[in-house]
Amino acid sequence: MDVRNDWTVAEVEGLFALPFMDLIFRAQQVHRQHHLPNTVQISTLLSIKTGACPEDCAYCPQSVRYDTGLEAEELMELEAVASRARAAKDAGATRFCMGAAYRSPKPKDLRKVLAMIREVKALGLETCATLGMVSGAQAQELKAAGLDYYNHNLDTSAGYYEKIISTRTYQDRLDTLQAVRDAGMNVCCGGIVGMGEAPEDRAGLLHTLATLPSHPESVPINQLVRVPGTPLAETTALDPFDFVRTVAVARILMPRSHVRLSAGRGEMNDELQALCFLAGANSIFYGEKLLTTGNPDTADDRRLFERLQIVAEPAAQTTHPEYRTAMMA
Repeated sequence: MDVRNDWTVAEVEGLFALPFMDLIFRAQQVHRQHHLPNTVQISTLLSIKTGACPEDCAYCPQSVRYDTGLEAEELMELEAVASRARAAKDAGATRFCMGAAYRSPKPKDLRKVLAMIREVKALGLETCATLGMVSGAQAQELKAAGLDYYNHNLDTSAGYYEKIISTRTYQDRLDTLQAVRDAGMNVCCGGIVGMGEAPEDRAGLLHTLATLPSHPESVPINQLVRVPGTPLAETTALDPFDFVRTVAVARILMPRSHVRLSAGRGEMNDELQALCFLAGANSIFYGEKLLTTGNPDTADDRRLFERLQIVAEPAAQTTHPEYRTAMMA
């Protein structure tokens, strides 16, 4: 299957409309054409600066606008971050992601984050950061420090976006993605499902991602975690099969990308996660916490991997396409 960037909305909606079994079968076929079967890339996510964010993202407990009981924490110290990165590597993670609740990083904070990136990179881990919006110059600084991936999600479709966020525009997000690309970094970009959006909004989100000039190397598919105190706390839960459909369509549209099970995995049983892996998911966050919300602990993940006979993907495979090609030959 050739990688396409010219998908139409009608084609994407047509994939979502396929009978469930047909969709999963097709997604698994595409997956095996581009990735080693039964392997999952493992990342660990650490909140290096928590809370007090000025944005109004309706799903986020870190917004200063909502009373969620979350206590704000200042930017962590370098050695504390390095210690957590070493522990993540020892637990089997190949990528260490650092998240900070910023609208966009201030110069003095960015300097500290750059030092963290250099320290984590020196441990032999792939590095990822999510710091809000970044300019072209900031993206260049991150790249020079050794950042491999920058995460900046679109969250939802352009049409539904204004119902979720008002403090930054959809174009602001696309501009950050372009700055990251221009700096030569890998892009990590996905969205959140289960926020009350219609099926066509899930199709719209994936259509936007799949028609970017280059597909994101990582595509996180998040299931809304309904946090008390946020505007979306009482949202009706998404049908689990609709979540699996979203994973499968993402796999078909962006065959070379890593599709990551992200937020909400702590509320999924083993059977649902297995269906997601069958649908083409091949990346997870590993550890008991994702920024501020829960996640399965590493022992649970190890047990699930053993039951499914899944192994961790080597780090080289995530950054060197020729490695993947040689392994699949």
